[in-house]
Amino acid sequence: MVRVLIPSGALGLNYDKVALERGLEAKPDIIAIDGGSTDSGPAYLGRGVSKYSRTSTKVEWQGLMEARAKAGIPLVIGTAGTCGTDSAVDWLLKITKVIADDLGQSLKIAVLRSSQPNERILKAYADGKVHPLSHAPEISEDIIASCSNIVALAGAEQISAAIETGADIIIAGRTTDTATIAALPLMRGLNAGAAWHGAKIGECGALCATNPQSGVILIDFDKEGFTVTPMADGSHATPHTVSAHMLYENSDPFILHEPGGYLDVTKAEYTAQGDSKVRVIGSKWVPSDKYTVKLEGAFLAGYQSVLIALLRDRRYVENAEIWVSDIREKFTEKAIDRLDLRKEDFSIEIRLIGKNASFGGLETNITTPVEIGVMGIVTATTSELATELGQLLNPYLLHHPLTIEEEQPTFAFPFSPADLNRGEIFGFCLNHVLELSDPMDAFSLEVIQHG
Repeated sequence: MVRVLIPSGALGLNYDKVALERGLEAKPDIIAIDGGSTDSGPAYLGRGVSKYSRTSTKVEWQGLMEARAKAGIPLVIGTAGTCGTDSAVDWLLKITKVIADDLGQSLKIAVLRSSQPNERILKAYADGKVHPLSHAPEISEDIIASCSNIVALAGAEQISAAIETGADIIIAGRTTDTATIAALPLMRGLNAGAAWHGAKIGECGALCATNPQSGVILIDFDKEGFTVTPMADGSHATPHTVSAHMLYENSDPFILHEPGGYLDVTKAEYTAQGDSKVRVIGSKWVPSDKYTVKLEGAFLAGYQSVLIALLRDRRYVENAEIWVSDIREKFTEKAIDRLDLRKEDFSIEIRLIGKNASFGGLETNITTPVEIGVMGIVTATTSELATELGQLLNPYLLHHPLTIEEEQPTFAFPFSPADLNRGEIFGFCLNHVLELSDPMDAFSLEVIQHG
């Protein structure tokens, strides 16, 4: 049997310290946690930085380093720094060394890097080793070359290689959410279907239980299946909460693709054990003919300036879409005329917050609110142009009337200056897989002795 302790869904989201201590008392074989994902958009990958604060990361990571030392077991984190680039890995590595020095810990640290040189992906693309996934965008050599950061998602094989170094702490770049949990059960020759299925269920900590914010769970893996046990007071796993997690961030509730194959849970059976545990058997792992890893890439999409205005006048609230359409048309004409621009040099988007900001014309639940927030987003090819265009948009959002005949209205800006320069913005451009002859071909592994 292999027992994996999972403190939370991601480092930076906090965890229940009492539950963590209870998990340590159960004598786990390894502590595994995720460092993040692309949930918050492409900017963090594009810039190669973490979305979580250094302070929170350091506090929580120190708690896990202390837990690791107390239990005498490995601690592994995947997708370090929420984006998993080499720069994010180095960021967490520095934090780890600072904590180790503060605690007086001597550590063997394995560092698994996932960043991909553009030249490597360009060559693989030319060799026909880069394959699109469903609904992947069109790519070209120019698009690949324009990426500020590209990462490959490591699987269980790469994490296993890091564990085999005998490291106390493993800091991995971008990995699949499941890889850090599935690796040790697979290394021990346990049921592969159970290893991947249990890892999927445990990837977000107690999200698979009735008290999802508590974070800490234990998963026991064996030769037939796995068992999920939440560690927090009042947290219970049920067949419903566990089976439902296959729907989370997954396009198919029965199939999950990972490097080297896919998980099939069509015949999985979920059985309650007491009032808090769930036992799962029947999961199946199907190996693939080719070994592939998913690629993620981000590119500089331009520069952006944002303005927000508030409408409370009932007539303007009721006619906000007409008002916005008129502003968009007049602003575009003025920008082209006064700044000698082409339409492709910039774009303007105006969202009505409180009405249809999320879905625009696709919104079906239309009501008339008391007030509406109007968010103007101007994107341009340079930071200077984005700022200039934001200032050009300013008077429209402050004084633009619905009709020529009426008096000039005045609306409200919630802050001054009204235009916020967001600087660089990024876009995703890769939803592809990279075919590898050997799982380590796109990854590097370094072992560091600290202290």
